[in-house]
Amino acid sequence: MKIIWLYFMLLSVIMLSGKEEAVEFRKLNAVEKQVIENKGTEAPFSGKYWEHFEEGSYKCKRCGVPLFRSNDKFKSGCGWPSFDDEIEGAILQISDSDGIRTEIVCAHCNAHLGHVFVGEGFTEKNTRHCVNSISLKFEPSTETSGWQKIIIRIIMNIKVEYLIATDQ
Repeated sequence: MKIIWLYFMLLSVIMLSGKEEAVEFRKLNAVEKQVIENKGTEAPFSGKYWEHFEEGSYKCKRCGVPLFRSNDKFKSGCGWPSFDDEIEGAILQISDSDGIRTEIVCAHCNAHLGHVFVGEGFTEKNTRHCVNSISLKFEPSTETSGWQKIIIRIIMNIKVEYLIATDQ
């Protein structure tokens, strides 16, 4: 009896080990669903990030996986955020049904992001990921710049000197 039980336990472990973990998706509103799930496009020059150049990373709105870095973003004048590179393994390219364009989707959750164009000459990398702002969520950089580090040191030194002077 123990052998049969052990066999079924081992079989269960083998069967379950091949299953992927459940992916938690962010709840989308109707407009987000139209673009992200139904492969729509937001109007040019209307998105939140087309002229956004803060330091940080751009993540998939649906699953939260990092897709692009801010240092790969550039001004293309097309009305959508443009990146000349992606985070390795984050994006899948799929030939569009029209046979002309190449769609880009999140490699983790298959959310529609936009299209990629090659050979336009905007940057040295010669690639433009044209992305719907509504498909992205920006996360500011938490890294401290050189000036910020200097200011923090000055403040800490002033605080230490104050504590010494007041015998605390």
